[in-house]
Amino acid sequence: MTRQSRTSPAASEQSLHQAYDTALLDLDGVVYAGGEAIAYAVESLAAARADGMHLAYVTNNALRTPDAVAEHLGELGIPTEAAEVITSAQAVARLIAEQVEPGSKVLVIGGDGLRVALRERGLVPVESAEEEGLAAVVQGYGGPDLPWGRFAEASYAINRGVPWFASNTDLTIPGARGIAPGNGAAVEVVRIATGAEPQVAGKPLPPMHRETVLRTGAERPLVVGDRLDTDIEGAFNGEVDSLLVLTGVTDAEQLLRAEPRHRPTYVDRDLRGLLTGQPEVEPCAEGFRCGGWTAVATNGGVLELREADEAGEAGQGGQGGQGGDPLDALRALCAAAWTVAGDGVCTLDAAKALARLGL
Repeated sequence: MTRQSRTSPAASEQSLHQAYDTALLDLDGVVYAGGEAIAYAVESLAAARADGMHLAYVTNNALRTPDAVAEHLGELGIPTEAAEVITSAQAVARLIAEQVEPGSKVLVIGGDGLRVALRERGLVPVESAEEEGLAAVVQGYGGPDLPWGRFAEASYAINRGVPWFASNTDLTIPGARGIAPGNGAAVEVVRIATGAEPQVAGKPLPPMHRETVLRTGAERPLVVGDRLDTDIEGAFNGEVDSLLVLTGVTDAEQLLRAEPRHRPTYVDRDLRGLLTGQPEVEPCAEGFRCGGWTAVATNGGVLELREADEAGEAGQGGQGGQGGDPLDALRALCAAAWTVAGDGVCTLDAAKALARLGL
């Protein structure tokens, strides 16, 4: 892909697992939520791997080590090697190691994922801001039980001028019971206390993309994620294609209002989308057509959705989306919304159109 503003989801005659050599998969909200596999994830990934696609799991969650993530995926029925897991902890550890002396002490605010990644880079994780010769502070997701006092410890060091690094700034993280605060929310706490700004490594920023390419060797990668502001923007920044799945934090309304850097190449319900081609979204006299649906941007500032009859003419149709797959309707709506928005954000009212789809 290029940085030119996308105005429509793309088509693919080939199934995506054949069109790309490597899937760079986010974990939370894509493969699992709250530790449990998301519907269709296990069998879809197994089928993609069996057909020759390489799988790599790329996560902004710095809490766990690659070994722990691989073990968890294996328990879910997804055989995985630790080398196939790339974390923001690894990316931020490399970023720190490039700026401090080997063997330097780094104050860790987070979990074991950070500690292991720092040691891999020849750095020494420590727990106190009072350590002599402290070279950096690194902050990553520490889970719901991370003590509040750890944020104070970070603040003490940062306020003395110690450089501050963050694995990522995702404000939220999906779980079994819903959406919870992520590392970005914790970073905000420390930012308020210090007035400082961290160097950030995770998606969507270049250090994470570099880490992924170095560790996977992917030549035709496809980023697969559920977040527009990390997964999809990261693909945009890395100039690679992306698949948004609707199993995590992004809903249909947010997708329609996506600015150019947040518009995915493809959109599908879940990881079954890896195993299929993607339908074409075609311009037509009324607007944009995909499958049995036509999306129209009216002069009244409304996005309308119409069903097409067998002859291909647009009609108003009935409630419930009898014209075909509701996901095709969403693809057509994306094309109408993004075309109107251009390099900006669509402000058309799509509430009635989206209510028909049940997505």
